[in-house]
Amino acid sequence: MIWKMSMHEVSMIMLFLSSILCGVVGVVKLKSGEADILEWELMSLNSSVIVFTLLIDWISLLFLSFVFMISSSVLYYSGSYMFGDKTFNRFMYLVLSFVFSMSMMVLSPNLVSILLGWDGLGLVSYALVIYYQNEKSANAGMLTVLSNRVGDVAILLGIGLMSSLGSWNFFIYSFYLNDNSWLVLKVLMVLAAMTKSAQIPFSAWLPAAMAAPTPVSALVHSSTLVTAGVYLMIRFSAALEGSSIQSFLLIISCLTMFMAGLGANFEYDLKKIIALSTLSQLGVMLSILALGYMNLSYFHLLSHALFKALLFMCAGVVIHSVGDYQDIRHMGKLIDYMPLTVSFMTVANLALCGFPFLAGFYSKDMILEVAFMSNINFIAFILYVMATGLTVMYTFRLIYYTLSGEFNLSSASSINDEDSLMTNSMIVLGLGGILGGAVLSWVLFPEPYMICMDGLMKSVTLLVSMLGGFVGYMLNMMNVNYKLMMLDNYKISCMAGSMWFLPLLSTLKNSEVMLSSGSYIHKMSDKGWYEYFGGQGLNYFFSKMFKILNNLQLNSVKVFMKVFV
Repeated sequence: MIWKMSMHEVSMIMLFLSSILCGVVGVVKLKSGEADILEWELMSLNSSVIVFTLLIDWISLLFLSFVFMISSSVLYYSGSYMFGDKTFNRFMYLVLSFVFSMSMMVLSPNLVSILLGWDGLGLVSYALVIYYQNEKSANAGMLTVLSNRVGDVAILLGIGLMSSLGSWNFFIYSFYLNDNSWLVLKVLMVLAAMTKSAQIPFSAWLPAAMAAPTPVSALVHSSTLVTAGVYLMIRFSAALEGSSIQSFLLIISCLTMFMAGLGANFEYDLKKIIALSTLSQLGVMLSILALGYMNLSYFHLLSHALFKALLFMCAGVVIHSVGDYQDIRHMGKLIDYMPLTVSFMTVANLALCGFPFLAGFYSKDMILEVAFMSNINFIAFILYVMATGLTVMYTFRLIYYTLSGEFNLSSASSINDEDSLMTNSMIVLGLGGILGGAVLSWVLFPEPYMICMDGLMKSVTLLVSMLGGFVGYMLNMMNVNYKLMMLDNYKISCMAGSMWFLPLLSTLKNSEVMLSSGSYIHKMSDKGWYEYFGGQGLNYFFSKMFKILNNLQLNSVKVFMKVFV
């Protein structure tokens, strides 16, 4: 008997088995406290040795386990979602090369070798964003790759700075990098993390990257590419402790999660709402990391990957079923037609809100309580509270418009849960969204954190969440008054709904400024002073000098001297 398996099935099986293997070995490493470092010397340059290094410890193995598990579900899901696509094999190869680049980046404690995975992520994500070959995808891909290029340059400059140490293994040296001599390196690494994790002012590329196919969004823009910056900061966390850059990272990440939560309440594109929620959760991870709690940031990174990938996959099933459009105002009452998909989507939404005993509750609740207990200023506290309320608010708004609101679909829509390939691929992540947080909390924190707070501070998170959910659901039920209120305050709503004009500043205005200034610099420098002091000027100077020297060599210049006796 000959077994015939398609590419997505083979990929799913191999990645799922790899996920189990990495997870088991990672838990063993965590319990034993061991870490293995493998080095392969490529070349020696003066006193600096260029080596290819792999760090195999519990952080890298557990993260790889989650990446492989989500990738296996997404590739199996793609077998149905991308069915009929003429270049399906190319799509699968691109996704697999993305997983390989992510593995390179996760396992590397060396800035030179980490750049291979880091640049690979940027290149493959660009190819995936422009997969649908149209103008919108091309613009989104260009914004994505140029924004990430800033972080690539920051890492290259960091490699140049670290060359004075004789090695680029930041995992070893990060404990000894003080602010007096290495503040610039820390700024460059934070800048690289901000670009890859789409923090202000680089936030515009993440919602724009939703032009990619939905399986790409589920894998790339929820749990792997955008978390690469957070992972880099987790590896650099020892160098950040006690540094002056921590306050800067805290305020930027808090502003990002507030801005993303505010923008999601004005957005009507289903995938962009989920992308903005990803942006908000990235702010949560980086903010608690800036406070010095690396393990909590890593905990939320893993639990968030489970339910956010599930949420994107559910969104893909919904988009397919309702006729391939993404406006949530044209959906509604899906609970009557897609009970299984809606159940998974509700689990993912409630986990995002931090509903008790789901995956997001264990990490998010602990993060908020630890942040409230920490020595943060009043502005950061207010931003935390408001971002939490806004998260629940846009989640219940999404639930109203898609799952439980009025039926707004056309009569020709075929809405059902009959695609077994897509629904089966969501089961693993659905179980992860329910049980993943509890299991991770038992594994990562066998001894519970002691959090001592008064009753009011303890109940702030619960009260804000309940208020946000109530306001988010009721405002959209009274949509007439809601729209009129937005029109009365048009300028404020326009700013809040456009991510504080970051897409405009990142594209149109930025291009205008860069083109005009670039033209001026081109005339003044390339065709001006650089020509005078550069190639043309040197050519003119040397040609004159060589003529004089040539005349002297030929002895055609006679010097007569009158001698007086």
